Amino acid sequence: MIQNNMSQNNTEATGEQPFISHLIELRDRLLKVVLCILLMFLGLASYANQIYTQLAGPLMQHLPKNSTMIAIDVASPFFTPFKLALVVAIFISVPVILYQFWAFVAPGLYKRERRMILPLLIASTLLFYMGVAFAYFVVLPLVFGFLTAAAPEGVAVMTDIAKYLDFVLGLFFAFGVCFEVPIFTIVLVLTGLITPAGLAEKRPYVIVGAFIVGAVLTPPDAISQTLLAVPMWMLFELGLLCSRFFAPKPDGDYPSDEMNIKLDKIEGYEQD
Repeated sequence: MIQNNMSQNNTEATGEQPFISHLIELRDRLLKVVLCILLMFLGLASYANQIYTQLAGPLMQHLPKNSTMIAIDVASPFFTPFKLALVVAIFISVPVILYQFWAFVAPGLYKRERRMILPLLIASTLLFYMGVAFAYFVVLPLVFGFLTAAAPEGVAVMTDIAKYLDFVLGLFFAFGVCFEVPIFTIVLVLTGLITPAGLAEKRPYVIVGAFIVGAVLTPPDAISQTLLAVPMWMLFELGLLCSRFFAPKPDGDYPSDEMNIKLDKIEGYEQD
């Protein structure tokens, strides 16, 4: 009786220990992420105003002479640049965040899954950065050129700094996520939810959906809508091309004798 109780206690202890160790590891990795973001923020805080000036460049280039941005709220001149500095700190820390996530989940993955997920994480990070860079260097100048030119005569264009930051960050996030289309395509094929041939058949719907997303996420002008929709379409074609290398092999590719051997081994493992 005593031995049974001791064995039960040992079983419960060994069952709880891995769970607690996982929680401790998760806590440590989250602390590392927070520490990295905090250090980045402290390093950027003293340059918060310069960073905001750089971000406001695409708008200031299209404002009339002697025009400036305004601050409606009392605390906006102080908090808005620091908010931007925090966002930039998170943006710079994305590789560290993804590495900590990868290090946490990698021990529970199969070798084949580890070989596939790590390149996808790296590619998704680069694509997100590319989307943000595309929005800043290409989309914002065209969008603000259109919006400032469309102002009625006699209306002075003076944008609030907080609302401008929210608008730009929303646009950055939209383009960053939309540039992940190749990753989404590869994951759909990799998980077996759809085949490359099935995706190719849905190309017309993807093109229409890209323009709908462009119309929803961008300002109401044809230029910015097209600048988001066309890259999404091209990235879908890139993802469709790459997904052919990740498509799982159908069961019919295995000879019948080899398949029977595999099934026998699986049944033997289950019986053991």
